[in-house]
Amino acid sequence: MRLILLGPPGAGKGTQAQRLVQRYGIIQLSTGEMLRAAVAAQTPVGLKAKDIMASGGLVPDEIVIAIISDRLDQPDMARGFILDGFPRTVPQAIALDDLLKKKHIRLDAVIELRVNESALLQRVESRVAEMRARGEEVRIDDTPEVLAKRLASYRSLTEPLIHYYSERRKLLTVDGMMTIEHVTREINRILAAIGAGEAKAANKTPGKALRKAVPVRRPARGSKTTAKSPSKTGGKGTGTSRKAAKVSGKAGKTTFRGPKRSPGKAAASTKVSAAGRARKAVKKVTKKRAKA
Repeated sequence: MRLILLGPPGAGKGTQAQRLVQRYGIIQLSTGEMLRAAVAAQTPVGLKAKDIMASGGLVPDEIVIAIISDRLDQPDMARGFILDGFPRTVPQAIALDDLLKKKHIRLDAVIELRVNESALLQRVESRVAEMRARGEEVRIDDTPEVLAKRLASYRSLTEPLIHYYSERRKLLTVDGMMTIEHVTREINRILAAIGAGEAKAANKTPGKALRKAVPVRRPARGSKTTAKSPSKTGGKGTGTSRKAAKVSGKAGKTTFRGPKRSPGKAAASTKVSAAGRARKAVKKVTKKRAKA
């Protein structure tokens, strides 16, 4: 399975990605983790990203795509992947499509977790209030104010991807406001349907290839067939004897022997012809006597 998860912050993409990893044995690709791994490995692309990140700048799309390209070439990607957090913009999606096309990798689906933004804000507010009531420390990036900014950024930058992938018939939408278990079941149902469709298409392909591989024999031009189909009445003298054919050595010509006579019939016909000759001899003698 090769998937992309879309959805605003707080939609549950991380939770569902982990469940898909466990179910299908695929790899979750996070651009942040891939960047850090490339920098740690001191790859050529990682060294470029390191300088930009050290200066506090945003890593350009071409560097991110190059890091993803290197990651897709690794052996553990054979079973598939989930891209979480990338692409974030339509230009990134176009660049990713070009990369997958060059590598002959087909994207199976883009799953959008659709949620109600006001409900998300209420969830964060409730969680923050509960944490403060318990005396727990609240993260700076886990507040309603920060979430509101992130949601606005998602609407302006990432939401156009929904239309982009919908036009390419890759988008599958799931109600992210359901419980975690319900969302998981719905995603698994969708992916099972995709897998069944692929299996059905794969089963049809060998049959077509076989039909094309086996030629149909047709009679050669100029050949004549004089045999008639055997009688369906089931009377005597019909059957395999009428179908016996002798094929000559010359291509395109077929000659057929006539029906074989059974020994009984041959003997009967011989007796009939002998009796006729006797009657003719008697008639001749009678005529000669009459003339005399």
